[in-house]
Amino acid sequence: MTIKLGIVMDPIANVNTKKDSTYAMMVAAKARGWTLFIMEQKDLSLLQGEAFGAMSECNLTGDHDDWYKLSNPTNQPLANLDVLLMRKDPPVDSEFIYATYILERAETQGVLVVNKPQSLRDCNEKVFATAFPQCCPPVIISRDVKTLKHFLDEHQHVIFKPLDGMGGTSIFNVKAGDPNIGVILETLNQFGENHVMAQRYIPEISAGDKRILIIDGKPIDYALARIPSKGDHRGNLAAGGRGEALPLSDRDRWIVSQIADELVKRGLLFVGIDVIGDYLTEINVTSPTCIQEIDRAYDLDIAGELMQVIANKLSQMTSS
Repeated sequence: MTIKLGIVMDPIANVNTKKDSTYAMMVAAKARGWTLFIMEQKDLSLLQGEAFGAMSECNLTGDHDDWYKLSNPTNQPLANLDVLLMRKDPPVDSEFIYATYILERAETQGVLVVNKPQSLRDCNEKVFATAFPQCCPPVIISRDVKTLKHFLDEHQHVIFKPLDGMGGTSIFNVKAGDPNIGVILETLNQFGENHVMAQRYIPEISAGDKRILIIDGKPIDYALARIPSKGDHRGNLAAGGRGEALPLSDRDRWIVSQIADELVKRGLLFVGIDVIGDYLTEINVTSPTCIQEIDRAYDLDIAGELMQVIANKLSQMTSS
């Protein structure tokens, strides 16, 4: 029986097929003969307690430019699907949270949802990392300006960032005595309304912010070091950094070993962690990227590995 795979994603017309990880997943699923259905977050709904999605069947054409064909959308029970990938990019705002409630309902109706909706809600990508203090640099989360300033005074060089950002947006590199510290914190915490994360600056960022991909608790053997462009402190590719694939270090593997059991326990099947130097800085659970960059460097099929793990999970669900 053909597996029906649904994907909740950002607009498909905006996908860059040369680098997009969701596209890699689509190709891997199609290679297995699975049927693809595409929808956006706005297409999800609940009807008399049942989860629905206005979904379009998606066929990949193989053409570089005109690469997909969509059927007209039809509103169907999500329970018609075997598996559903939640690949909507942050922010994890109220609409994202509402979507996880709907996906959770589909989960109770027998759909394998990747990643688990409850864990998408519970595991803020920055806060979740602090559950493993043995892996992290000195870090604090607060909305109190005095507390944040004291942390800066203590460590002298700090990164301030919001808890709901992605792609390197609104990240500030601040040294003690910076005359702009007041306005920076006002901008981030909206005059005391929002929590802010502060991490001690890690100078090894010059060698790259490593993205390590983990499938069902097991790391891919290679990472992508995202190296900041000249004059910038952010390694994010979206912020202009360049990628360089490299093997995992012993420290990288140790960090994965510290968090792997918790990832599996929480149903986080596909995760991307960020490591700078010796330190874990984020655990990305919403829509981890960098599949294609690592694939190309080492002739891998990471999305294919993920689809095989999903197929195994579905088989276990059927036999249980």
